[in-house]
Amino acid sequence: MKRGPGEEVAAMERFGLERTQGDRHRRNPAPAIGLLVAGALFGAAVVAVISGARGPQAPAAPVFAGSSASRTAQDGYAAVAREAMPAVVNISSLKVIRTYEYSPFLVDPFFRDFFGEEYPGLVVPREQREMSLGSGVIVDDKGTILTNYHVVEQAAEVKAALADGREIRARLLGADRRTDLAVLRVEKPALPHAAMGDSEAMQVGDVVLAIGNPFGLGETVTMGIISAMGRGSLGLADYEDFIQTDAAINPGNSGGALVNTRGEVIGISTAIYSRSGGYQGIGFAIPSNMARDVLESIVKYGRVVRGYAGFAIQSLTPELARAFDLDDTRGAVVAGVDPNGPAAEAGLRRGDVIVAFRGRPVVSDNDVRTQLSRLKPGDRAALEIVRDGRRREVILLLTEPPGGRRGPGRPG
Repeated sequence: MKRGPGEEVAAMERFGLERTQGDRHRRNPAPAIGLLVAGALFGAAVVAVISGARGPQAPAAPVFAGSSASRTAQDGYAAVAREAMPAVVNISSLKVIRTYEYSPFLVDPFFRDFFGEEYPGLVVPREQREMSLGSGVIVDDKGTILTNYHVVEQAAEVKAALADGREIRARLLGADRRTDLAVLRVEKPALPHAAMGDSEAMQVGDVVLAIGNPFGLGETVTMGIISAMGRGSLGLADYEDFIQTDAAINPGNSGGALVNTRGEVIGISTAIYSRSGGYQGIGFAIPSNMARDVLESIVKYGRVVRGYAGFAIQSLTPELARAFDLDDTRGAVVAGVDPNGPAAEAGLRRGDVIVAFRGRPVVSDNDVRTQLSRLKPGDRAALEIVRDGRRREVILLLTEPPGGRRGPGRPG
């Protein structure tokens, strides 16, 4: 994609080391700008145009040698890294792309007239082999690995390189495109594994470590803090509740661990926001509580089982807020109701404004979507709504989605 002078373009790019038809690795030289999926995948897709100048970087705070606080922090993080690193693996996946091209003979009118354009011998099959690199986290003693879906998407073969240098073939247990998570398993018992922490217990300002395989370099640890919780509407997945961190995350970190100072996994590194293709202080991780739900469902059922609510939602715009005589835009508007679904049975109506879900305030439609994604058939959910200027409660009983196995991409 060509850019004019001064033009700033935001792109979602998956890149890194890749293997083509031969056995030679080559690195994609194109920079990634904007939201960039951090797995070392191939290809690029433009998603948005973002303008705005970059502000100057703030100077780093000085660190005083000999400080007991500094020594304690340094020792503590070293211990955490030693404990967590053996559970983080490098994931390599082989993707085979088959295409078909017309033979050069087809451009010759003689051959085209003699054989005809549909002659099968004039179509030449081509096969391209691409290698994707990323990271993963061993989460139990059975060799179960959590990683990102985009790291192993359409892979013909997946391997996990352990911290001790061994490379083992991994089997895909299941994947969930809607959260960008996948679950693998390696047939090696008693491997080092990480404990899953409680992501909801984390707060803005908490120290975290990001462990992964950036640019295919091997195990790397970076440190930062949690910059924000509950980031959504980024366009990365259907269900988004990201932890934002300034710990350095780069291409190849996808599927790696974001751990707290106790060495517990509280997030799965997934994406970065960048105008250069590399780290610029904004990274995103899927919270461990969401990842745990996906993991447990895939291990038990081989797929993610989600309940069906039977309604669609949209954001509460300033115009809609004024129309509903509301003070602000916090909430989600019910845009439609399945007349035969749980929402209709519970009494939910089109135009209702959801302001709380299971006791939690709703800031945007993403909050409702994310909370619904964690519920299963048979679960109940209390919704606080505003209708005709009055607050009331609606109790939903979620059911199996229409069509059985299909789960809702958007509530509805």
